[in-house]
Amino acid sequence: MSGVRIRKLFLGLAVSVVAIVLTGLAVVAIQLQIGKRRVAGEIARTGVPRKLSPFGAVKSLSVLPLSDLEAESAALKTEPGVAYLIKADNLNILFDVGRNAGKEHPSPVLHNMRALDVDPAVIDMLFFSHPHGDHSGMGLGRATQFSVSQGPVPLGPIPAYASAPLRPSQWNPKPWVELITGPRALGNGIASIGPIPRQLFLLGYTAEQALAINLEGKGVVLFVGCGHQGVRQILQRAQQLFDEPIYGIVGGLHLPARGGRPLLVAVGADRLPWPGMAERDVDEAIEAIAKVGPALVALSPHDSSAWTVGRFKAVFGDRYREIKVGRELIL
Repeated sequence: MSGVRIRKLFLGLAVSVVAIVLTGLAVVAIQLQIGKRRVAGEIARTGVPRKLSPFGAVKSLSVLPLSDLEAESAALKTEPGVAYLIKADNLNILFDVGRNAGKEHPSPVLHNMRALDVDPAVIDMLFFSHPHGDHSGMGLGRATQFSVSQGPVPLGPIPAYASAPLRPSQWNPKPWVELITGPRALGNGIASIGPIPRQLFLLGYTAEQALAINLEGKGVVLFVGCGHQGVRQILQRAQQLFDEPIYGIVGGLHLPARGGRPLLVAVGADRLPWPGMAERDVDEAIEAIAKVGPALVALSPHDSSAWTVGRFKAVFGDRYREIKVGRELIL
């Protein structure tokens, strides 16, 4: 085959590849816009939710990160996922169960539980922010089941509150799933603010809920998984539901601006990945949080860039707390 024919062949192949990629992106872009209109209509139909207050209060509250991007010591495993052990009085809540991309046993979460002397058998409740693999122990992408590890985990017959259908894996079969379709009290001083939908690039329609716990004498602490709902929407929903002040916000807000991992921008945002998340998005999130005046802000690094974390630290000062696996936050 002559050099001219080879060049023509490669040129034709390159043109075909570019055409396929552009067609695929065009399809995704159209789906994104259609989905965003669907979400806007759904939110409009939902309207203003009924108040949940008064819904009680807890006297003590703490959170021990079991999965995130940074750790307190080298003996603990890290991953871009979320799992928090929340202790509200005598109730132990496992908020999400990490990522476990390598399908390991023990998973990073279970490894950290053992290292931190946390017995899975003492967990009283599971709470899943949204059905993505980095929160349900199923790697990356959308999930239909949850698994703390890829081997036996002694979870008891406890409720698992989810914002979308999930089923327990063979390794933790005893929890039963309750689907959360709207704001709902889950116990004394404990509530879900209800799923808030968002249409995401690549991952599509996602309904995420946040956990709200009312700490006596202080106010409501919001625990957030990825913040796909948008921080303004989370805070607005909380203010609609609760008469108590917002005391704290803890968890992920998906703000990978200036140096965030490319996959975060491409997968988890509600826009095309160009130009992606920008400094203005971070500033708008900070402005929304500052407006409600929480006494405590803790941003997960699993879905936000180091620049964003640094910006939060600078703005909130002594109100800011770092989220690191193994570092317990007493609220």
